[in-house]
Amino acid sequence: MPQYAGAIDQGTTSTRFMIFDHGGQVVGLAQKEHEQIYPRPGWVEHDPREVWDRTREVVGEALKSTGTAPGDIAAVGITNQRETAVVWDRTTGEPVYNAIVWQDTRTDQICNRLMADGGQDRFRPTTGLPIATYFSGPKIRWILDNVDGVRERAEAGEVIFGNMDTWVIWNLTGGPDGGLHITDVTNASRTLLMDLTTLDWAQDNLDAIGVPRAMLPEIRASSEVYGETRIPELEGIPVAGDLGDQQAALFGQTCFAVGEAKNTYGTGNFLLLNTGTEAVPSKSGLITTAGYRIGDAPTVYALEGSIAITGALVQWLRDNLRMFDSAPEIEDLAQTVDDNGGVYFVPAFSGLFAPYWRSDARGAIVGLTRYVNRGHIARAVLEATAYQSKEVADAMEADSGVKLDSLKVDGGMVQNDLLMQFQADVLGVPVIRPAVAETTSLGAAYAAGLAVGFWDEVESLRENWVEDKRWLPQMDAATRERGYALWKKAVTRTFDWVEDEQ
Repeated sequence: MPQYAGAIDQGTTSTRFMIFDHGGQVVGLAQKEHEQIYPRPGWVEHDPREVWDRTREVVGEALKSTGTAPGDIAAVGITNQRETAVVWDRTTGEPVYNAIVWQDTRTDQICNRLMADGGQDRFRPTTGLPIATYFSGPKIRWILDNVDGVRERAEAGEVIFGNMDTWVIWNLTGGPDGGLHITDVTNASRTLLMDLTTLDWAQDNLDAIGVPRAMLPEIRASSEVYGETRIPELEGIPVAGDLGDQQAALFGQTCFAVGEAKNTYGTGNFLLLNTGTEAVPSKSGLITTAGYRIGDAPTVYALEGSIAITGALVQWLRDNLRMFDSAPEIEDLAQTVDDNGGVYFVPAFSGLFAPYWRSDARGAIVGLTRYVNRGHIARAVLEATAYQSKEVADAMEADSGVKLDSLKVDGGMVQNDLLMQFQADVLGVPVIRPAVAETTSLGAAYAAGLAVGFWDEVESLRENWVEDKRWLPQMDAATRERGYALWKKAVTRTFDWVEDEQ
């Protein structure tokens, strides 16, 4: 009798396999990083073959380290970095080009041409999304335009596209030997190609962006049995869940009711608000996205505020500037000072996402004086994460009319007490961390387990959610407003940095 549910979490910097028991507790995990490839300024790539190799390795290691047999696992769910585009040969399984990562800005000119006929919100009524380098569709177009012979092969259905969930599932279920070419509504909703109402590919968008329908995966629910694994490490286990990472975190945080929200602190930050079975348009710079779909039930939608660079900024200080050896050390460094010393760091490395959607922006550090030291820079980096989340929360309140009374948080950065306290201070509401902070993997496991009856119903999953810690606001309103006003001023200094001519 299966005792566990498993989740493959294919993230921006690493891949992990996690095993959960019926109570939603972590039984085992293994995790491995993969290379970040930067061919030019603004370009970010991953090697899809390396990612798949790491996926198999972490599955094997997690099973071995816990003594878990494949038969102990009821089902496996997939969650993934969204908007990262892979195009590969259907027959050989070989990628035609590296995966173009969601942070990549090379499609700026493609997006500008699309905006020339209808503006940035040209596709928003259909897709819920602004035209931006963030999304997958323009990345597909770039590969079709820049890799010899690929467009003709794509039109013939010989090469196929997927976000990372599709790449993993295809390989997991057989690859060239009958692998399933599928995605779910949450990932499909991140391409600029899916109609949020029909949950099918929008032909007008395909024509406008220049993507052949023959290369696109079949769109399925987020929780249903798609097929079985065909790799030796997990032979014959149902593959039954598929959610983009932020929707998986929403699900893992059990935000099943309208108005419930979560914020994930990872490479970037992503604040999602459940809006129920109604897709709520945004007038405040957010995006409307599919939240999840369980079997044949109606799709649940969400408003999302996407922030490109948060945890990645800490990695940048570690790897590029060598300010410390490991990411957690930033908290100790930031605590050597009482405040930011007047410094604000706007990490527009990939432009600005929500609520600005400015691909012409680039990062800036403002307010520097001779007084400033490493501690102030470290503190400004952490504060940048909280201020960006505050901007998104304000936009979300404006769009939905729902005022946050608390915020559920998850992801790697929530172990940073200084950041979480500052987040509570600038929001003016309690910030709450669950006992299982890696809710992205948990959400994928939940989706898979529900599909095979390992868990009975969605609402029963609430019983597994346990609070670990909460931070209460301590900052007075005048200090909060003064700091936030300076942050907003700093953001404007990043605009219009990139000229149209690349």
